[in-house]
Parts: sequence; structure tokens; C-alpha cells
Amino acid sequence: MTSIAANIVFGVVFFGVFAAFIAGAYAERWRARLARDRWKKRRDARAKAIPLRARSETAPLGATEQLDIVMAATFEKRPLLSRAEARFLYAAENAIKDRKLGWRVMAQVSLGEILSSPDPRAYSTINSKRVDLLIVSGVGEPLAAIEYQGQGHYRGSAPVRDATKKEALRRAGVRFIEVTPEHDARDVAREIERIALAVETSPRAPTAQPGGNQPTRPALRDGDSILAPTLPAQSTPSNLDSRPAR
Repeated sequence: MTSIAANIVFGVVFFGVFAAFIAGAYAERWRARLARDRWKKRRDARAKAIPLRARSETAPLGATEQLDIVMAATFEKRPLLSRAEARFLYAAENAIKDRKLGWRVMAQVSLGEILSSPDPRAYSTINSKRVDLLIVSGVGEPLAAIEYQGQGHYRGSAPVRDATKKEALRRAGVRFIEVTPEHDARDVAREIERIALAVETSPRAPTAQPGGNQPTRPALRDGDSILAPTLPAQSTPSNLDSRPAR
């Protein structure tokens, strides 16, 4: 009897200790969850109380806050280029390959990655702006930017944004080429030829006209652009031009 009673007492004590351990673990998790919920509520309250512009001008989001925002959001992939922009990319790549130039064509390049300025305000103005296509030499030097002027480029402040990009590139000695739906691969090939001739002679000198009787546009100089005829006012937007203007 004594042995049975001792076993019962031991079992009761063991069960009590085990139950207390489980209860303590769950209580700790519950307290941690409450603390996390309170922190999230305070964070959301601060985010609502401070306007987005004020937050960006005073204290940028920390790495942990950025991760929290990304983890709470959903993302979908989208095309890097519209079909029309991609058509000109392939046209430029083929023209470069045919002439064995060793250059490359990059897409959606930020001006802040290829331009610099001692003026912080000027740099911040162009830092986030992009060009549709950028031709770079074999050593990575920017040679020319190609901007597709679809229907969206003629809306709102798009002409001013394009002028800003063009002027910044011109001042840095990078050519700016504009193409429209009226242009084709032959136009791109002719401009690639002019850029190659200019690079072979002098980066700052006007290029010579290609020989022959084939009609050509004026030779390209630093900062010059090809301008196709202005799109008709009543023209229908091309279904190839699906990306918003930048």
C-alpha cells in the first residue's frame, strides 16, 4: 500500500509540474503575441499619423520595416519592355552584330547609374529617370540612348521629362535617339552606323554621311536625335505601346 500511495503521489506531482510547464510555455507565447500585436498597432498608427512625403523627407524606413511591408504585400512580374520597345532592342542588337562592333544594348537603364554631377540637386533630378534602351561600348561606356516615343510620350508632362533626359545626356556626351512607330529596323541600323563612324573618328566630331544614293537623315552629333514625323492628332494608340511613359 505504501508503495502504491507513493507512486500515486509521484504521478500527481509529475503531472502538476508538467501541466505548469505547458501552461507557462503557452502563457509566454501569448504574451509575446500580444506584445507583437501592440507593436504593429503602434507602427500602423505612426504610419497613418505621418504623411508619406514627410516620412520620406525625415527618416527613411529601416530594413526591418521594409521587410515587413514586402512580406505583407503581393507582387506580380511584368514585362521589362513593351513589344514595340523590344522590337527596337532586337533591331539595335542585330545592327551591332552585323557590323561586329562588340557593343551591347541594355534595357530600362537608370540615368543615375550612367551619369554623375557635382550638383546634388541636378543629380537627384535625373537619378530615378530611365531610358528605354542604352547602347554601351565593349568596356561599358554609354554611347547612345534610344527612347521609344509611343502614344503615351505625348501626354501630360512627358515631353518635359524627355527634354530633361535629353539635356542631361547631351551635357555628358551621350547621344539621344528618338524612335516612333514610323521607324523600322533600317532606321536603327543607319543610326548605329553613324554612331560607329563618329566613335571611330572623334567622339565629339560630327559623323560623315554614309556613301551611296540611299536617302539618309543628317549625321548624328552628340546629343542629337532622330525625330520622325509627329504622330497625327487623331491616330489610334498602337497596341504595341502598352507601358506607361517614364
